Formats: sequence, structure tokens, C-alpha cells
Amino acid sequence: MIKVAIFGGSFDPPHIGHHKIIEKALELLDIDKLIVVPAYLNPFKHSSHATPADRLHWCKKIFAHPKVEVSSYEIDQHKSIVSAHTIAHFKAFYEVNYFIIGADNVASLDKWYNFEWINEHITWAIAHRDAIDFDTSTLREWVDLPIQANISSTMIRSALLIDHVDHRIKDEITKVYR
Repeated sequence: MIKVAIFGGSFDPPHIGHHKIIEKALELLDIDKLIVVPAYLNPFKHSSHATPADRLHWCKKIFAHPKVEVSSYEIDQHKSIVSAHTIAHFKAFYEVNYFIIGADNVASLDKWYNFEWINEHITWAIAHRDAIDFDTSTLREWVDLPIQANISSTMIRSALLIDHVDHRIKDEITKVYR
């Protein structure tokens, strides 16, 4: 069976930090494929700034790599989808070994729907862009994905830091977030 890692997120917008997470995951994880899954709507948020169609389009445009697939699974549901359902969906087709998250999410994992099930079925791949301390004591198994990119989608939206997005989508990002 094909071994995969899932990298879900809002990607509102996708940026160079996301690229670095993908590069590091492809380098360090024992996987055949990395599946990027843009959320229709993050279960912990009430809205996104860009449309689901825009975010999916941007991800497909900039994450082109032979071992990377950008999936429209969550967006196709036209509603917020919890990670446990996404993992279960892909387990029907692949050996899902890793779920990639940012270190800033570790503290709230116990609030995720069906956290115990997720924790039993995957290895957490934790990306961190700086010296964030995170407590992994509740995680069954995890691996470190250290990256050098002190940027977030929030920073890009609030200060319009367009230099931190791929050149192929800079004009589109500027129009949406201006």
C-alpha cells in the first residue's frame, strides 16, 4: 500500500513556510506521497478570508511536485470537515502514517474531534518555524519537522507580506487580501 502523510490546513494564503514544511516532510518522512488537503472551513474558525476555490487553486498551482497531491476532498464536502474524518477517508485508499501539524496546534489537540482515535492511528509530524515550546506528552508518537521560516498566513494577511508567497500567485493574493 502507498504510504502517505496528510498536510491539512486553511492555506489562507499558502506561503513559503508551507513549501518548507512540504520539503522537510518529503526529506524526513518515510512516505511515497504527501497529500495537501485545504480545508473548506477550519472547524475552529467561523470564516476564511479567501474562498475555498481560490485556496485550492493556489495550492494546486504552487505545490506541484511528483510526490505531492493536492486534494479537494474537504472542499468538495462544502462544509467543515474534522481531521478524523479526513484521515479515515484516506485510510480507505492509502497507508496513512503521518498527519502534519504546526507546533502551535499541539496545545489544542485534545479539543480535536476524536483525538484519541487519531492519536492511535497516525504519527504526528510537528512543524515548527521558531523556538516554540510544545508539550508532546499526550501524543503516542511524533516526529520533528524543523523549518526555517518565521511567517504565517495571519502575518501575510494583516501586513500584506507578499514577499512570503510564491511568485506565481502574488498578483492573485494581492487582489484578494488588499
